[in-house]
Amino acid sequence: SKAFSLREREREMGRLYLTQLDGKIYSCRYCHSHLANCDELLSKSFHCRHGKAYLFNNVVNVTLGPKEDRMMTTGLHTVSDIYCNCCHQIVGWKYEAAYEKNQKYKEGKFILERARMIDGDGSDFYLEANPVSSDADDS
Repeated sequence: SKAFSLREREREMGRLYLTQLDGKIYSCRYCHSHLANCDELLSKSFHCRHGKAYLFNNVVNVTLGPKEDRMMTTGLHTVSDIYCNCCHQIVGWKYEAAYEKNQKYKEGKFILERARMIDGDGSDFYLEANPVSSDADDS
């Protein structure tokens, strides 16, 4: 797959370049690489099979997996899993295409699974209040 061939090339080259973000950031739970800036957060009202998930306009330090169609609670979407560039764990997915008209706003956006990230000071997100909206997806 494209994601794995990219990772193999990174290892062969012996160098890994990671983007360092400023301000309040969300990081990979496993290796603490920066994944997104708080300013890129669009919604905390999403869900995945591991619990809550956040929708972001943009993320960094990730590699895209192959595109695949997934039936979610809001309809059929084409998505690509996203992998942390440093530790190669799946951290979420990218919405490539939405087939329902009212879901088109997700196209090109990213989901980070809350259970797979921490905030910039290393704390977990589980102490936050529950979101009030219910625009949730299951993968």
